[in-house]
Parts: sequence; C-alpha cells; structure tokens
Amino acid sequence: MKVYLGLGTNLGDKESNLHVAVRKINERIGEVTALSAFYVTAPWGFSSENSFLNAACCVESELPPLDLLRETQAIERELGRMKKSVGGNYSDRLIDIDILLYGDLILHTPELEIPHPLMTERRFVMDPLAEIAPGVVHPVLGKRLGEL
Repeated sequence: MKVYLGLGTNLGDKESNLHVAVRKINERIGEVTALSAFYVTAPWGFSSENSFLNAACCVESELPPLDLLRETQAIERELGRMKKSVGGNYSDRLIDIDILLYGDLILHTPELEIPHPLMTERRFVMDPLAEIAPGVVHPVLGKRLGEL
C-alpha cells in the first residue's frame, strides 16, 4: 500500500532529525520510495522562535492503519517527542510524523483520521506532498494533490 507521511521538526539538528526519522520509517514501516525536498516553514497554530523543517515521503507498507499509527508514534518517542498536540495546542517538537494518505482509504476513528483532516489547510504539508505525488487524487476531495 502506498502511504504518504508528513514530517516536521523545529528543534535540535533539524536536518538530522528528518534523516533519522526517514531511516527508521524505512526500517520499520516499509520502503521509502520517494522523499521530498526539505522545506523551511514558519510555525503553524502557535508562536515560536524556531522555524520548522518539513518534508513528505511515500512508503510502501503492509502495516494496517492503526499499526502504522502506533509505529510512527513509537518512532517519535524514540527521537525524543514526549507529547502529541492535543485540542489544537501545538508546541515545539523534535519530530512529528503524520499519516496523510493511506492509498485511497477514508477512515474516521477516535484514534486516527485518514486522509489527515487538516492537510489541505497546511502549505507546509501540501507543498512537499505535491512535489512527490502531484497526480495522486485526494480520496475525499477528488482532486489531484498538485491542484490542491
């Protein structure tokens, strides 16, 4: 299954944080078949002195969605992320790994929503994603990522 993940970091050695995350994704989730350029972006939803470095990757994974979520969260913890953003309260982070798309699956559970519900509102997600998957169709909106 083609899975698209969004990656972000705004603390520490940001480039290294992204490279280590991609390596762990490749080892534990599936083969990373595409990786966008790294984008320097301003914080979204909160104030911080630290700019973000964002990227997107495509992974060929056999993991079911909730196992994929558990694995991405385990990687975040290993890289030093102690808490997830809750209720729109965002903060600085060493690493953030978001599941953006899982094939053309539409999933709404208390733990996980696919496609990511805020992805199209966030340029820092859409620019790197459109770079590696411009022809992929958003399963809810029915438009190509390159158009969105």
